[in-house]
Amino acid sequence: MAQQTDPKTRILTLAKVMIALAWTDGEITHEEKECLKDLLFHIPNEGLEAGIQLTAQEWAMLDMYMDSPVGEAERARLVADLQDVIRSSEDRQIVIAYLTQIVKADDDISPEEQKALDAIENAVDDSGTGLMDSLRSLFKGSMSRRSTAVAGAPNREAYFNEFLNNKVYFELKQQLAAKGETLDIPDKELRRMGLAGGLMTRIIKSDQAVTEAEIDTMVDVIQRYWETDRDTAVFIAHVALSSLDQTYDYYRMTRQFGEMTSREERISFLNVLFQVAAADGQATVNEIEEIRLIARGINLSHQDFIAAKLTLPRDRRAE
Repeated sequence: MAQQTDPKTRILTLAKVMIALAWTDGEITHEEKECLKDLLFHIPNEGLEAGIQLTAQEWAMLDMYMDSPVGEAERARLVADLQDVIRSSEDRQIVIAYLTQIVKADDDISPEEQKALDAIENAVDDSGTGLMDSLRSLFKGSMSRRSTAVAGAPNREAYFNEFLNNKVYFELKQQLAAKGETLDIPDKELRRMGLAGGLMTRIIKSDQAVTEAEIDTMVDVIQRYWETDRDTAVFIAHVALSSLDQTYDYYRMTRQFGEMTSREERISFLNVLFQVAAADGQATVNEIEEIRLIARGINLSHQDFIAAKLTLPRDRRAE
């Protein structure tokens, strides 16, 4: 019986192959990198169902592959590494499941993508170019579709990345520019505040009701953690609440927050989210589930989520 591969090794190897294939034409644009990161995030998210997480160092290693071109010889080595980690039929099915999850990131699987998936499954044991060609065909379509979806977003000509990744920050800058005003806050911190405000908004609006108590708690959090004056905290909170709703895709925002914060900051923020959720008396089931999804999206474990949840007394959280 073939020995099964370590799950994290399998994830990292597949991610490196994806990056290598993106370098096939010798260039990855900024927009392509963003799309590629989105697709890469679906692999460990799928793996989290089995308790798998990538560390900040492991994500940094993947970034290293994105920073400079991957040549033909290195690309062939990485594909060979992928073949090597598929040691059993179970490994094969898990890799196909990951690939299926990736190409479903934006829509249903097209007939062409299904054909490529079938070819990949059949070519795993092929020592020739069959596997590489099938993988390249699969990711070419997936990356193209992701890029098309992104390019169709509103306001793509100005502040495109801010609009896409951190809409609260985008709205803050737009409103300040319209008023001819500035905030005495470093731009990096304003971006982080925008991300935090957006994720707090996700919790507040998860049960379709926004209360004054929740808004006041959100303002208090912004004022306390970023040491701003009350008027500034109120302004940021109201921009966040007015610019986002439950139809907004929080995926990129969650990812950006995870990239811009340390593990300690993310754990502290998880506690904050529970404070916001319970501001009106009790954290609802919907709010708690949203926090669980955010914890997962910012690369915290289920144990981290439970520890944060237990910071609330039992009578202040729905079970």
